[in-house]
Amino acid sequence: MSESLASTEQAMDKESAVRDFFARLRRDSEYIAIPVLALAISAAVFSLFLLAVGKSPIEFFQLVERGGFGTAFSIQNTLQRAAPLILTALAVAIPARIGLVMIGGEGALVIGGFTSAAIAIPMLERVPPAPTLIIMALAGALAGGLWVGLAGLLRHARGVNETISSLLLTYIGVAVMNFFVEGALRDLTNPNKPSTKPLGDAYMLGKIPGTDVHWGLAVGIVIALSLHVLMTRTTFGFAARVTGGNPRAAQAQGLPVGKLIVASAAIAGACAGLAGFFEVAAIQGRANASLAAGYGFTGILVSFLARHNPVAIIFVAILFGGIVASGGLVQRRMDLPDATVLVLQGLTFVILLVSETLYGRFEFFRDARGSERT
Repeated sequence: MSESLASTEQAMDKESAVRDFFARLRRDSEYIAIPVLALAISAAVFSLFLLAVGKSPIEFFQLVERGGFGTAFSIQNTLQRAAPLILTALAVAIPARIGLVMIGGEGALVIGGFTSAAIAIPMLERVPPAPTLIIMALAGALAGGLWVGLAGLLRHARGVNETISSLLLTYIGVAVMNFFVEGALRDLTNPNKPSTKPLGDAYMLGKIPGTDVHWGLAVGIVIALSLHVLMTRTTFGFAARVTGGNPRAAQAQGLPVGKLIVASAAIAGACAGLAGFFEVAAIQGRANASLAAGYGFTGILVSFLARHNPVAIIFVAILFGGIVASGGLVQRRMDLPDATVLVLQGLTFVILLVSETLYGRFEFFRDARGSERT
């Protein structure tokens, strides 16, 4: 009799475990289905825009596919453009876990890249390339961390809205770079475009063996995976999630809310500052206005579309890297302005924000939550 009861209980436990598994699967699928729906609506609205200007949506998306993923060259170009997007998206995702909306990745990238170039100038031809590049990377990450960390400190110490302060710091960062690039640190041998002294081939960062993609992609992926572990498997990440859910409750429980805010902001800035270093050391070879290429702003969209998940950011960044990489091909073949891709990104971001109101509204996913609770 007891054996029969035991086997019945085991069968019930297995049935409950299977039911809970599918309930969680349905619940989690909401966080994939709604962003995909937002992308589909964005594509439809953008198609109407193209039709209104007399262009073919089918041709546009075919060119995007070809220019971003159609050949080995286009794939490598996509991956190269995805590298800064991963890092600038992380600059949004990490503060978001603690309830902050930081959009200062562009400024941290510019400041990080400029600091990397500036600190390298006195070391050129005096210090070997390897230690110079290490110092440049550390300086770029530190500068970016301090820049966005300042917005976190203002939020904690004075209650200043971090979204506004981080955005204003972006414009200040670009202005600071322009001040020095057009003044004290300008390379007088290049009269056409204000920039710092070039690093030279010996001090440029190499490519990943067998590809034309710089090491920023590999570093970005490693950092994204590391931050995923930090935010999901450590006490810091747990404290950050608790604080993001309810700051007052976290403070009542004795969590160092202020330190968590500043630390999260500093980590975010360091990621974007490191992206600036790679732009200087692997792409530009110097600091100039090309650093402000909009990667920081596109990173906001990447992070929101990935639901601030560091692992998902890798794949979404590659998708948007392909869209950015195809811009030139679209411009040449369809005779469209360079800002066409920006229109698509802007539409996607607006529709994505609107789609946030859809969470919890679908009966299918509500049933999943209900069955999981029972």
